[in-house]
Amino acid sequence: MIESPCVAACRLNTDKVCVGCYRHITEIVDWNKRTNEQNAAILQKVAIRKRDAALRPLPEGETTAITQAEWQAAKQQIRI
Repeated sequence: MIESPCVAACRLNTDKVCVGCYRHITEIVDWNKRTNEQNAAILQKVAIRKRDAALRPLPEGETTAITQAEWQAAKQQIRI
């Protein structure tokens, strides 16, 4: 199993991407239920997002904590 890239710094930018691990909220939800192939594909996207973030850092205050409603909406979105 591929280990989660979570660094316990969960804050979402305006695109709903965590600025700690660079996963979209829909990629965070159910990480442990995905196949290694699915998680490997997510990690490829994470690498690109991380590189892009280093080139253009977010201004202060541009992130929010993940809310319960966002989490539930993301779970519904990936199960459709």
